[in-house]
Amino acid sequence: MNKVALVTGAARGIGRAVAAQLARAGYAVCVNYLTRRDDAEALVSALRAEGCRAIAVQADVADGEAVRSLVRASEATFGPVTLLVNNAGISQQGLFQDVAVDQWERSLAVNLGGARHAVQAVLPHMIHEKSGCIVNIASIWGLRGASCEVTYACTKAALMGLTRSLALELAPSHIRVNGVAPGCIDTDMLRALSEDTRGSLIKETPLGRLGTPEDIAHAVAFLASDQASFITGQILTVDGGFTV
Repeated sequence: MNKVALVTGAARGIGRAVAAQLARAGYAVCVNYLTRRDDAEALVSALRAEGCRAIAVQADVADGEAVRSLVRASEATFGPVTLLVNNAGISQQGLFQDVAVDQWERSLAVNLGGARHAVQAVLPHMIHEKSGCIVNIASIWGLRGASCEVTYACTKAALMGLTRSLALELAPSHIRVNGVAPGCIDTDMLRALSEDTRGSLIKETPLGRLGTPEDIAHAVAFLASDQASFITGQILTVDGGFTV
């Protein structure tokens, strides 16, 4: 079977690691990015140098038509998407009463609306073939809540609800839908925090370290694999024991 993966928000961090892992596992990978064309194209060049198949395509996942064009571009190069990884997301720190309407709506549009647009764009072929896999990147903050990140936590909680509900709806079509809830991962999002805050998060993590983007990529690759063929509607928490 021709394995084709679309990974949203894949220029940096978790998305980049996921795209690289999947490409090395034999997937043709469409690397979606919003603004970091240089990073996306550098990843694609590196993967091609290894003999992998990859392209970079710009699209704002909050824009439904842009996402449909993204999927068409991937299909034109590699064929229909068989694995969708909804990773694109944004976060904001601050008190809830200070969250502006445009900030709230942008977070919902990207973190939740982006997943909606991408799923709806790839589903017709998956349903026709009665085959496919979707993995949504959520967050432990969607599981337990997060002070000063209320908007982000709300969107990730909603994404988990989407994951479970969609898994039930699509199971008769043999399409599996799962999620990964990363803990404290060493990405740009976490590096924006103060050194003291980062240190506190490490202390709160029983395994005593931050996770790496590759830790999440391994989890995604497992959920997408045949070894997980009887797993759907689940949220795999990858957090070093943070939420135990």
